[in-house]
Amino acid sequence: MQSLLLIPGLLSDYALWQNQIEALSDIAACHVADSATHDRIELIAKDILAKAPERFALAGLSMGGYVSLEIMRQAPERVTRLCLLNTSARQDTPEQRQRRSILLALSAKGKFKGVTPRLLPMLIHPERVSDVVLTQTIMDMAERVGREAFQNQQTAILNRIDSRPYLKDIHCPVQIVGSYQDMISLPEVVEEMAALIPAAKLTMLEGCGHLSSLEQPQKVTTIMRGWLAR
Repeated sequence: MQSLLLIPGLLSDYALWQNQIEALSDIAACHVADSATHDRIELIAKDILAKAPERFALAGLSMGGYVSLEIMRQAPERVTRLCLLNTSARQDTPEQRQRRSILLALSAKGKFKGVTPRLLPMLIHPERVSDVVLTQTIMDMAERVGREAFQNQQTAILNRIDSRPYLKDIHCPVQIVGSYQDMISLPEVVEEMAALIPAAKLTMLEGCGHLSSLEQPQKVTTIMRGWLAR
């Protein structure tokens, strides 16, 4: 059985991957990494590698994708296959940087509130905002992650490099997942990343926002099962 290392995104934890952990347990020993240990992507990746199995399949969603790409730079020989979900190889746009900086400043003043209902439409498909189970899962994750970890994550994201020049060097089996209604990792950004990785397979989901592993767990699990078998 292969080891599968799962890296959550901003304000997310093991619950982001719970459906996949349970559904893939027959073919993969899943380990969920901590994506908030430091305020630099390269240090988060180094810390994850120090605790990871010697060889592993790697999957990351959103910020987890940024960390996954850094792991590919630091230790490509340890990664047997790579799955990138709802993420980007680019740096933030000026608008994204400004939004993160505002949230960081509010958090530093003690006004951290995690994921509030007004932020949910940015994270999930509009039709799912009234899904109490889904939205409560997202807000519970944010509360568990907390203010200090959030500050680490946002600072790390703000300071990340442009990974696009390094994508051509990825040669393991790669699955990329994007969502047509993702308002954070836009479809064109995901498609660009897929085009720059040799032999990457791209799957785009319809009727889904940014948190695909939670919003469409069965479809994401099916995609990941096929990727693990490649």
